[in-house]
Amino acid sequence: MRLPRFPLPAAALLIAGANLAPAAAAAQEVDYVADVRFALDELERECGHFFRQKGIEWKQVSRRFQREAREVENHEAHHALLWRLLARLRDGHATVRPLAAGEGVDLPAEWRVERTGAGMFWCVSDGKVFVKNSWAGAAAVGVEPGMQVLEVDGEPAAKWLARRVEEESDRRSFSTDHQALFHTCHWGLAAPVGTRLKLELRDGRRKKRKRTLTYGKAGTVPWGPVAFPEGLAGDGDVRFGRTATGWGYVHLRRCPGDLPERMDRALEALADAPGMILDFRANGGGGFDHDALLGRFVPEGHSLDFAKRIESAGPRPYGGPLVVIVDAGTRSAGETGSGMFKEDGRAYMIGESPTAGMSASKKTVELPSGLFALYVAVRSNKQRFNGGRGLEGIGAIPHEELAYDPEDLAEGRDTLILRAEELLADFPSREVPYDHTRRDR
Repeated sequence: MRLPRFPLPAAALLIAGANLAPAAAAAQEVDYVADVRFALDELERECGHFFRQKGIEWKQVSRRFQREAREVENHEAHHALLWRLLARLRDGHATVRPLAAGEGVDLPAEWRVERTGAGMFWCVSDGKVFVKNSWAGAAAVGVEPGMQVLEVDGEPAAKWLARRVEEESDRRSFSTDHQALFHTCHWGLAAPVGTRLKLELRDGRRKKRKRTLTYGKAGTVPWGPVAFPEGLAGDGDVRFGRTATGWGYVHLRRCPGDLPERMDRALEALADAPGMILDFRANGGGGFDHDALLGRFVPEGHSLDFAKRIESAGPRPYGGPLVVIVDAGTRSAGETGSGMFKEDGRAYMIGESPTAGMSASKKTVELPSGLFALYVAVRSNKQRFNGGRGLEGIGAIPHEELAYDPEDLAEGRDTLILRAEELLADFPSREVPYDHTRRDR
């Protein structure tokens, strides 16, 4: 067992430093164990009210990381240990941030290996793993959407995926299990260029196929729907148009500050739509006036008065039926933005799962060493959501959860958009307090 490091007297540092490289001499001045002890105490004080809800056994975490802190020998290893400690908070916003003394301190080399995407994303349906999207190198070797992934490098796919989730969750923090799974099925499939991945797949005809994928260059960031309706207008943040059957459709990729005003353009184009789909899948968050956005869906001269009073807003507010779509890639302001349509009684929500569950006010905790600060969630946003439990560690929970249909994936259809169209055609009015047939609420 290594002894903890304590600051040396100035004279001793002069003597010791004469024979040490600058980085090694600097490391001698930091008590890494004291830093970690301080972090453990402060995190329990600031975030402890989340522990029971998130299933965190902090005493076990504390014992483990105090033990591991004794083995830390340099700033890089300390940096990595702090990231791993924050992963145990189950807080999707948690990050380690350098202070003045920590500027330029990197992570260990094995953490910094450049990775690229696999050219495919996955999803899970009925406990089975399926290819959700395929392009680039994966498509080139015959990996197709809708195929079931049976084995990965000789290991059962479900077991491989569970292990990958565990590996990802050791180094970064996820507020919920469904966020961790979604991340792993997208960003978490990344690997260094040149990596070979052996896959055994089953196609729609129940035939097994073996494919070997060599990683080239491919993106890792999910884009939301499996397939967009054709002919959408707008930009990267807000795209809008109509489905093939005539329903209005808006995909909100991010939540910029002027989101309500950007929505005005979409509502002008879709004013006569008999119903509308608001698709928040893969929404990465941002910041905007929530009441101003929701007010765009309250008829002029009226208000929404269920959970809180929302006045009509914008030049062309829309009063028709709404279905909101989410997934675990819907994060932060994307969760408050999508969730308010359900919680405030305006729309019916569906999703592959609840949203990520990482929506909270944050605080910065500076460590005694002066090397790093910890940026962590301390209070859940929208505390009136979910029966007073808020969003952090839970997410916005859909009225209806449904997985992607492998046959739809194979045919390039989006299961959730299809379901949204069915709901608009026969709207579940009992689940939504707002009466779109009157348009006077």
